[in-house]
Amino acid sequence: MGQLLGIARAARKREPLVETDQADVTVELGLTGDARGNKPRRQVTLLFREGWESACRDVGAILPWTTRRANLLIEGVAIPPVGSQVAIGDILLEVTDETEPCQVMERACKGLRKALTPEWRGGVTCKVVKGGAIRVGDRVEIKP
Repeated sequence: MGQLLGIARAARKREPLVETDQADVTVELGLTGDARGNKPRRQVTLLFREGWESACRDVGAILPWTTRRANLLIEGVAIPPVGSQVAIGDILLEVTDETEPCQVMERACKGLRKALTPEWRGGVTCKVVKGGAIRVGDRVEIKP
């Protein structure tokens, strides 16, 4: 079992992410209050602590996880393949793809885009299968 370490959202696209201890997630809009949740196959993005820390070591920088612009920070589980389901608190997500690193990562720190590329260190995108409430500290379980 893994654990949810962080929740973050941006009220408008390209705005800084704001961390919160709890949030609601809906099938229609993803993470409530996040401007990026209306894309059907990319409603919620997950970042895995272990991969993020490896990428940061590769670039020789200590960066906050929100630099990656992901919604949820998770630890203690392997990065799930496409089609897997991820249960967190009351919600159920389906992994739809890798979150491919973009030029925003390179602007944040030289070399970060490349460092996030191996082993899907940049995380995964998900669609919401079942909405509900999540809180930092919730259990995370990967379902095949």
